[in-house]
Amino acid sequence: MVSKDTYCKRVLGTLVCLLLAAFPAHAAQARPLVLNTDGAPPHSGPNGTGFEDRIVAEAFRRIGVEVKLIILPSERCLQNANAGIDDGNYTRIAGLPLAQYPNLIMVPEPVSELIFTVFTRSPDFNATTWADLQGRHVGVVNGWKIVEMNLRNGQHLQRVRDEEATFALLDKGRVEAIVGGLYTGREIIRTHGYQGMRALSPPLATEPMYLYLNKRHAALVPKLAEALRSMRRDGTQQRITKAVMDGARQ
Repeated sequence: MVSKDTYCKRVLGTLVCLLLAAFPAHAAQARPLVLNTDGAPPHSGPNGTGFEDRIVAEAFRRIGVEVKLIILPSERCLQNANAGIDDGNYTRIAGLPLAQYPNLIMVPEPVSELIFTVFTRSPDFNATTWADLQGRHVGVVNGWKIVEMNLRNGQHLQRVRDEEATFALLDKGRVEAIVGGLYTGREIIRTHGYQGMRALSPPLATEPMYLYLNKRHAALVPKLAEALRSMRRDGTQQRITKAVMDGARQ
């Protein structure tokens, strides 16, 4: 004879198992995943209005995971994501140094592309390769790994927290040139009314940019990769990017 208490416990246990089976693992998520970025318009915006913000948010929506997007300085983004303070970071080049960030896993499908470009005010300054910048006084964003990898002899680099600060350096004549994203650079020049600045062509590099997650979310990586692939196939990435870029030009 099974006691009433034992019977009730068995029924409760069965109900719990059924509830757990009915909801995917991410449904038990107590809070939204926090993803950080150092991006600036049009890539990222304070209210998640940049095209990278919207692409990342849509990818997570497609796998049923809620996210919160925050903006931080570039190097702090990586440190927080690696330490697990935040859940991930976007967007970055492929091949972050594992020795520095061993807890980050790249989602192997690009979110966007970034056109790394030299901006200058000097009519005589010419640089279209990384080698052209060696030994020159250049303003860069602290934490941009592509700069660190290509300009290892960085005694002439002036590092600042974000792209807006690099353009302020250039405007004050404290550096010969800066390295920035082409679209963000154009937006900063427009909104601040900077005069005499030009983007050098061709750019230094055009790189696919990726989302990285803290390794505790490794199970989400293949799902996100497929979501991003599907967004590229169905044109969602292109539509989002075009809508934001068209809005920025108005």
